Amino acid sequence: MASTIDFVSFVVEQLNGVGHIRYKKMFGEYMIYCNDKPVILICDNTAYIKQLDCVKPYLQNAETGVPYEGAKEHFIADIDNGELLQTVVKELEKVVPIPKKREKKI
Repeated sequence: MASTIDFVSFVVEQLNGVGHIRYKKMFGEYMIYCNDKPVILICDNTAYIKQLDCVKPYLQNAETGVPYEGAKEHFIADIDNGELLQTVVKELEKVVPIPKKREKKI
C-alpha cells in the first residue's frame, strides 16, 4: 500500500521550523529531506528513521520495523510527538550527508 500525501503533509507540518523541509515521491513512497539531507522515509503511512548512533538516545524505546523487503531495521517515529520528531531530525541533519548527484545515462 502506497503512502498518502495527507500523511506526508502531516509529518512535514510537524517539522515546521527545523530547516528547509521538502519531500520527494519515490516508487510510490516518500523521502523527507531537511536542508537537502534525507532524514525520514515514509512507507505505508509509517515514518522510518535510520538507526544511527546520534538518534538512539532519543528513540531507544521506539518501535522498530523494516520499511521494505531487503532494508535494514529502522526506528518507527511517533509522528504525533512533534517536539521529539524535531529533535531527532535536527540530530540527523548534523550527520547525514547530502546525497551526491548522479549523472544520467544516455
